[in-house]
Amino acid sequence: MLYSSLLFIYIFLPVSILLYYVTPTKHREKTLLILSAVFCGMINLWFLGFMLVYIAVNYIAMRTIDKFSERKEIASIPFAAAVCFDLTAVLIFRTKYFVSFLSDIGVPNGFFPLGISFFTLSVIGTLIDVYTGKMKSDKNVLRFALYIIFFPRLIMGPVMRYGSFNKAVKERRDGLYEMGVGFTIFVKGLAKKIIAADNLYMLYTAVGRVDYNELSALTAWIGITAYILCLYFTLSGFSDMGVGISYCFGVRLPKSFSYPMSSNKIRYFAARWHTNVTHWFRRYVTRPLSRSIKNRYARQAVSIAVWGLFGFWYTFSMNGFIWGLLIGTAMTLESRLDKRRIMMISGVIYTFLIVAVCSVFLAEESFSGAFRYLLAMLGGNRIFADTISLYLLKSYIVILLIGLYISTSLFRNMLIRSGKNKLSKAFNIISPIAVTGMLIVCTVMISYSGSSGMILMKL
Repeated sequence: MLYSSLLFIYIFLPVSILLYYVTPTKHREKTLLILSAVFCGMINLWFLGFMLVYIAVNYIAMRTIDKFSERKEIASIPFAAAVCFDLTAVLIFRTKYFVSFLSDIGVPNGFFPLGISFFTLSVIGTLIDVYTGKMKSDKNVLRFALYIIFFPRLIMGPVMRYGSFNKAVKERRDGLYEMGVGFTIFVKGLAKKIIAADNLYMLYTAVGRVDYNELSALTAWIGITAYILCLYFTLSGFSDMGVGISYCFGVRLPKSFSYPMSSNKIRYFAARWHTNVTHWFRRYVTRPLSRSIKNRYARQAVSIAVWGLFGFWYTFSMNGFIWGLLIGTAMTLESRLDKRRIMMISGVIYTFLIVAVCSVFLAEESFSGAFRYLLAMLGGNRIFADTISLYLLKSYIVILLIGLYISTSLFRNMLIRSGKNKLSKAFNIISPIAVTGMLIVCTVMISYSGSSGMILMKL
């Protein structure tokens, strides 16, 4: 059960909100925990069982580390054991090499703990903070369990420190206004996924059916543009849905994307793409390594390598690792070669071109496939445009242009400026109608297809 399913939208979410608000205030955190456990169970009972084991292992490790905080040689044992357990769980489910092992122990074929990459980063960060003495462990196992399985952030994060999450829960402001704002954010995220991402996915798969040797440059650029926008709308859509759901319960979670497609430098794109994940790698990997290195070039090499690790964590493939290395290298070269401010429009175009070239490695499953696709993009097949590219443009030009526009901050800036003039009243009237219309359109599209078209990336 995903956020974009009709079961969730029209049954689980309304019932959850109702149960939450009829519960006395002092017991509402427990209600959120029970609802989160039910959500896990509705996805899969194996998922619920896995999460219970996962919570128990990390809670015991956290408490043990804290207990022996003054004796690092002892505290390092539960710390290393828990981190190894968490990373092993990710490797088992994120790679294809343990399929036979899972079937041998009775795990159903195709079972996957959604969001494992995100809650694993959160938990490892918490273990590091406790081990290094930056925070004390929480004796309340129920609060720790809610931190891991809180269902609005389970699928797509955000990755949060334990203290930040607890503060957001304790300082929650619930009420009709929060429900209205949360529902609006949720529907916008749903529209990103169902209306934008799923249609762009159809365009991307249409390009994918063309043989590499017959791929024109224009068709290849259309395909990779569709892929980038589809990936962005899928990830940011689910992220927005989670933030919106959380807002309905008065818990304000940070957003994960800050309009990366309108960045006029690669480093701005990197900073705005899945911000809480990039911040995690910077906080727990890049900075600790850089502190022990004095040579500037060695620090730059470490930064590039960490970006490779970030890309690998995204896909658990060598292509993802190469994507990360390319983004990290582009950032390093940019900082060394460009000391001037890039103009907004030209900078956005330059950034998009670099991101498009790098993203070929995310889109393709093999290095050879990525190389052949890049060759076609650069005109290596000596076909710059053909009937296929013209047909795809004719069929999808509207969704491409709309996707490019709403993936930037232009529309948001227009709304902000409108707040200072008479247009603000018009937007206040139109907004509820637009949100309702988007929900109806999404419902029809989900009902027609039976499910959301693009399978959620297994993160």
